[in-house]
Amino acid sequence: METNWSRIEPAVFLSSAAVVLLLLVFGVADADRAKDVFLGLQDWIVGTWGWLFVGSTSLFLLFAIWCAIGKRGTLRLGPEGEPPAFGLPSWFAMLFSAGMGIGIMFYGVAEPVTHFANPPVGPSGTPEAARQAMTITFFHWGVHAWGVYAVMGLAIAYFGHRKGLPLAIRSTLHPLLGDRIHGWLGHAVDVFAVFGTLFGLATSLGLGAMQINTGLARLFGAPESPGFQVALIGVITAGATTSVVLGLDRGIRRLSELNVALATALLLFVAFAGPTWAILAAFPAGLFDYAAALVPLGTGYRSLGAVGWQKGWTLFYWAWWIAWSPFVGMFIARISRGRTIREFVLGVLIVPTLVSCVWFTVFGWSALTIDAANPGIVAAVEQDISMGIYALLERLPGAGVTSLLAALVVAIFFVTSSDSGSFVVDMLTSGGHPDPPVWQRVFWAVSEGVVAAVLLLAGGLAALQSAAINTGLPFCVILLAVCGGLGRALWSEGRRAS
Repeated sequence: METNWSRIEPAVFLSSAAVVLLLLVFGVADADRAKDVFLGLQDWIVGTWGWLFVGSTSLFLLFAIWCAIGKRGTLRLGPEGEPPAFGLPSWFAMLFSAGMGIGIMFYGVAEPVTHFANPPVGPSGTPEAARQAMTITFFHWGVHAWGVYAVMGLAIAYFGHRKGLPLAIRSTLHPLLGDRIHGWLGHAVDVFAVFGTLFGLATSLGLGAMQINTGLARLFGAPESPGFQVALIGVITAGATTSVVLGLDRGIRRLSELNVALATALLLFVAFAGPTWAILAAFPAGLFDYAAALVPLGTGYRSLGAVGWQKGWTLFYWAWWIAWSPFVGMFIARISRGRTIREFVLGVLIVPTLVSCVWFTVFGWSALTIDAANPGIVAAVEQDISMGIYALLERLPGAGVTSLLAALVVAIFFVTSSDSGSFVVDMLTSGGHPDPPVWQRVFWAVSEGVVAAVLLLAGGLAALQSAAINTGLPFCVILLAVCGGLGRALWSEGRRAS
């Protein structure tokens, strides 16, 4: 199917740029009011529609599994017989780097420690609190999160690679809207996706800059200030811009592979230099507890803590994953051409989930075990959440080298998140073109850095983070519609293949 790129590109590009500019001006001109508006809206959405997030995330997971079962699971995301565009190692590396790399670096120690010190249920500082902390963390970063990404990514890949539609969010609604996806409705969907992606990435860049700043301050006495963090954003945005100009194969793929290698080295160091036997015992126990709690927690039958705690953690995460589904879904669809639906679903659900569980066990359980004998990690995290990984590494041999390595890993994850996000925004504003123009790649890569820098200086980071999260509600509805359309298409094609 031929797509008129020139007809689609100007409307989405100009509308996206205008929306970003207006919201940026609002966040800078009146940061306090913007913060109140966005946080108030987030509180209403999460509080009023929390049940929808809980039910939908479980539905998305079940739907993704259904897609992989039977004849439809053998359908290829592309022409029949076409080999995968990337080998498994490169595919897994890019999956993980784009999806959650910077997040697990930031929260690898911080989240388990926070739940241990302030558990939603029961007293703190007990063995039961420690096991509960790991179960909660696995739940937040496990198959429910990747189920959201799998649904969006599979729909984009199916309609894009197999049906010849543009690689764009609008294409997932073709079974419902038909050719109207090329009109204003399709434009609106893609503009909304650009907004959520850009401001979500800006928030991540701000968090990454703060964590790198913390590491450099402890290692070299660098100043901890918004100005220094802006300088860091500038340097790393330049790296991301270079990577995105080089393209998917030469830039993003190679950086992702390098970062996975460095992150693995850091993981192995902590596993062997830290409480190795405690980690080995905790991992299967954690998986068992997670598996046992998966259905009760996923269905809402078992609640974690009071409503306020759920708003701040579980419901926040569900809204966040859904809001980010256009970004991660688009990227994994772009790199998954040639894979079968079954390969896609199993790869997206299982591998990143297991890696996340390993990561949180090695770093989180090590922190809890070491803190019991040598207190200080919990207190450091409660004082500054970005301190988590550095507080752990300081209690292990070679802290200077490993802390520098951790800062480097965060920096490269920073780059891979930025360049993959820029690549996605480029495709959205080019009507789904798989190879967007270079000038546009540079424009959006630089825009992400500018937005993050301005927000840090203006103090509006929390407000714009909330704005990105607020896109979770409408995208939850869109994803439900996507499931209906994709399900009907796969059911029909699966029956024809049988």
